[in-house]
Amino acid sequence: MLTLSKARKIIDHALERAKGLNISVSVAVCDTSGRLIALNQMDGSVGWEADRYSIGKAIAAAVTGLPSDRLFEEFGKVRSSAWNYVVQPLGQRGGLPILEAGVIQGGCGVSGAPIREQDEECASAGIAAFGSRTDESTYAGRRSRSLSMASSA
Repeated sequence: MLTLSKARKIIDHALERAKGLNISVSVAVCDTSGRLIALNQMDGSVGWEADRYSIGKAIAAAVTGLPSDRLFEEFGKVRSSAWNYVVQPLGQRGGLPILEAGVIQGGCGVSGAPIREQDEECASAGIAAFGSRTDESTYAGRRSRSLSMASSA
C-alpha cells in the first residue's frame, strides 16, 4: 500500500533530482484510484498549471499503469474533451506508475521542467527511491486495478 510516508519519500527524491538539474517543478503522488496522497511545489515553479499537470500525470499513470505520455494508447486513441481534465492536451511525459512487488500502487507526476524528459527523469528518480524500476519492460502488459475494474464493468 502506498502510504503518506512512502509518497513523501518519492517526492523528496524527485525534488532532489530536480535540484540537481537546476529546475523547479511540482510533484504529485496518487493512489490507483487517482486520489491525491501528496503534492509539493518547489519555490520558483511555474504557476498553478504545474501543480495541475503534475496531478493529472500522476492520475494518468496510476489509472492506466503506463507512463502518462502513453495515456491514449490504453484508451484506443479516442480524443475526448474529458481527457483535458486528466493530462492536457494529449498526454505528456512526466507521469510514471509506482509498482511494489509487481503491483501498481499509484502514480507519480512531475511538471514544470522546461523539457518534458526532465519531468520524467525526476519522476523516475522519485520512484527509484521507493525501490521500483521504471524502465519500459516494467510496464509491459500491466494494467491498474482501477482500469481493470472499469473494463470489466
